[in-house]
Formats: sequence, structure tokens, C-alpha cells
Amino acid sequence: MNTVATKLPHAARLLLGLIFFVFGLNGFLQFLPMPELPAPAGSFMGALAATGYFFPVLKATEVVGGLLLLSNRFVGLALVLLAPIVVQIALFHIVLTPGQIALSVVLLGLEAYLGFAYRDAFRGVLTAKLRPKAGEEAPARHRARAAA
Repeated sequence: MNTVATKLPHAARLLLGLIFFVFGLNGFLQFLPMPELPAPAGSFMGALAATGYFFPVLKATEVVGGLLLLSNRFVGLALVLLAPIVVQIALFHIVLTPGQIALSVVLLGLEAYLGFAYRDAFRGVLTAKLRPKAGEEAPARHRARAAA
């Protein structure tokens, strides 16, 4: 297989992880300046900030998701955690700040590419008709623990 094709998922994972880790930390440490926002976008952000919980939860999720991607651990979980954040970032910029969509396009592209690259992790979630595994006997090691 081609070298670029084997390294591209790793590069995309590291880039997406770095973006979310840095911008998540920025939510707590404020080391990057916040750009001026149009009035509707500023009102929306102000309303979210007024809740008192939204941004700390959002930024903590971004930091955790970024760290998972950077460490190459639980990549599927990280992509699932970050997917709704990516969608909201894209919608925010498309609807409220249409002139500032570059980063959201990059995020959407990276998330979509990584979702495809790690598609085996989502096979069960994307199965239309699943059946529960009721009635199956537990493996021997689980039976032993349950009996103890």
C-alpha cells in the first residue's frame, strides 16, 4: 500500500486531536484572543455562557476528545464525542458567521475522513437491524467471577 495512504489517517487524527486539544484548553486558559463576532453570534454565545455550565462541559469534552485522538486510544469514542461538536461548529459558522467558515470546513473534512478511515469501529452502530444477544451463556471467566 502507498506510504501516503498509510500515513494520512494518522496525520488527520493528530491534526484533529491537536485542534480540539488546543481550542479546548483555550476555553479554560484564554491564551488565544476571541475574534469579534457579529451581533447574532455574540448574543448566541452570550446566552450559552450565561448558563454557567455549557462552556466548561464543552471545553472539557474537546480536551478529552483531543487527548484521545492524540494518544491514539479510543479513537472511535473520541470521534463519536466530537461529531456533534463539529456539526454545531459548522452550523454556527454557516448560519451566524458565514465569512468565517474555513476552520469548520477543515473540521468537517477531518471528522468525515476519520469516520471513514475508522469505519470498522462503527459497524455495529450503523447496522440497521440489531438483535440483542439475550439467552447466551456467559464465557467461563465471567461465570467463575459471578460464582465467587
